[in-house]
Amino acid sequence: MGQGFLPICKEDMEKRGWTQLDFVYVSGDAYVDHPSFGPAIITRILESYGYKVGIIAQPDWKDKNSVTILGEPRLGFLVSAGNMDSMVNHYSVSKKRRRTDAYTPGGVAGHRPDYAAVVYGNLIRQTYKHTPIILGGIEASLRRMAHYDYWSNKLKRSILLDSGADIISYGMGERSIIAIAEALDAGLDVKDITYIDGTVCKVKDLDSVYDYIRLPSYEDLKTDKLEYARSFYTQYCNTDPFSGKRLVEPYNDHLYVVQNPPSKPLTMEEMDQVYSYPYMRTWHPSYDAAGGVPAIQEVKFSLISNRGCFGGCSFCALTFHQGRIIQTRSHESLVEEAKMMTQDKEFKGYIHDVGGPTANFRAPSCQKQLTKGVCPNKQCLFPKPCKNLRADHRDYIKLLRELRKIDGVKKVFIRSGIRFDYVLADPDDTFLRELCEYHVSGQLKVAPEHVSDPVLQKMGKPEYSVYQKFVEKYNQMNKKLRKDQYLVPYLMSSHPGSTLKEAVNLAEHLRDFGYMPEQVQDFYPTPSTLSTCMYYTGVDPRNMQPVYVPKNPHEKAMQRALIQYRDPKNYDLVMEALKKTGRMDLVGYDKRCLIRPEKGKSSGWSEKGKSGKNARDNTRKKKHIRNVHKRKKK
Repeated sequence: MGQGFLPICKEDMEKRGWTQLDFVYVSGDAYVDHPSFGPAIITRILESYGYKVGIIAQPDWKDKNSVTILGEPRLGFLVSAGNMDSMVNHYSVSKKRRRTDAYTPGGVAGHRPDYAAVVYGNLIRQTYKHTPIILGGIEASLRRMAHYDYWSNKLKRSILLDSGADIISYGMGERSIIAIAEALDAGLDVKDITYIDGTVCKVKDLDSVYDYIRLPSYEDLKTDKLEYARSFYTQYCNTDPFSGKRLVEPYNDHLYVVQNPPSKPLTMEEMDQVYSYPYMRTWHPSYDAAGGVPAIQEVKFSLISNRGCFGGCSFCALTFHQGRIIQTRSHESLVEEAKMMTQDKEFKGYIHDVGGPTANFRAPSCQKQLTKGVCPNKQCLFPKPCKNLRADHRDYIKLLRELRKIDGVKKVFIRSGIRFDYVLADPDDTFLRELCEYHVSGQLKVAPEHVSDPVLQKMGKPEYSVYQKFVEKYNQMNKKLRKDQYLVPYLMSSHPGSTLKEAVNLAEHLRDFGYMPEQVQDFYPTPSTLSTCMYYTGVDPRNMQPVYVPKNPHEKAMQRALIQYRDPKNYDLVMEALKKTGRMDLVGYDKRCLIRPEKGKSSGWSEKGKSGKNARDNTRKKKHIRNVHKRKKK
């Protein structure tokens, strides 16, 4: 343990005196030994238990010999598509191929296949007919049961069946991977490993399966979208490690996919242990010539302080992957890692982030969660904060203060996002004050996502009035601190529930707010989210009520254009949308109008999207500064 990078070739094995590995990890990402990368955590934890592990990163999927370079492992192959679903990695929401891949040396695209976990699994199975194959990572985790696949526009089977694998370690796999390894090491046949929490397996009959909920069969799901909506919501309500039931999805009379309950959350001591392994904290040196792996730049000087999220956004898959129970690292562990960062020759004094899925969640939302779990049918923050919610930032404030005091640290930023409704739920404004005073660099990114309450309800987000209240408090706090800092709101177009009418409503709010976003995210239907279920089925699985779903590419383009209505390139789309919605009152020369009647006429905004008023103000400011300098010279 602690001998540097894990073996990537037979020569590396020979240097360690190894003739056979226990596990070979096949990954769709380049090899980066950093705890922000799932493969690094799983391989290091196996190493800490004494297993011999090697890595095949981004094998050539057109050559079956590419997965044989380390030989046959004694216990099994571990397979992951990487830190992202391979289809999200490859395609934009408009299904256009991305030009770069941040998880590949030099950022070069094309080094992994579509549906990578399935392709790798079958590639291994061609050569090693009986060696156990264990799937893990985000792609396998979120495709563990029958799921809607946006890119093929089909309902796909469990990835376990299409990949040729034997078992899936889903969610955060530290507990389940060790349990699987110990079972295999004890001589159990992989087909008999059907009982481990945090895993999905396949069985020929249900004789050995107990205390389970039987889901509709795959055939029923394919023929009836409403059946799929009901099945999905059953899964959604069984994502808690304390209350979640075992789920069975039938495929035929002799094939059942069984999802065991999720793994229990890690204790603080266990979380600290996970982040204390001897990571090299960089890419493998074999990538130096290509310029390294771009993805590490965002995380190299960031600290992961928590896991899990009780925010419950409908378009997020965290409920299915990390769960809703917050798990945290100790202050000591985080301070030690921060001190380690300061010794890096590339460290400039700035810690880029201290957070996780939601930065300001540092404790379970209520007392009962660590023993009884989260409520299966209720959210902690939506539609209103639960009366049992403990909104308390004191621990996070203390942690941030400790990090700010470290020698060599100039500034500690918070970039992974905060829940503004949780900030408002805290009666103590100390966190907001310190956030504005120490942890914002001019702009704070927040995610109201929309302004229309019916759309926000589908998104699982608080009412727009909550965001407005936060804006007011944030501005007041900055005024008190005499700081010139702004909010940058993330907005989403074309989410289920959003018609052109709601999109126009959003444009009007942006007009009143005086803000034009440079980037807009179209809703992206990724596996295992409530929103994706709405997109596919046309109903909200929480209440089975119909939901309007914008699917037509032209309508989606109009919704997106309305958010950036000041961009001259969007003029035709905005005009068409206003005509369709009967809102021609927003076309004209009045200050409340979105566009002018004639294309090409000045609407008060330049080609770069800056308002004429702002441009005039900037000119006046520059003129004033020049005059001041002239007076000083005199």
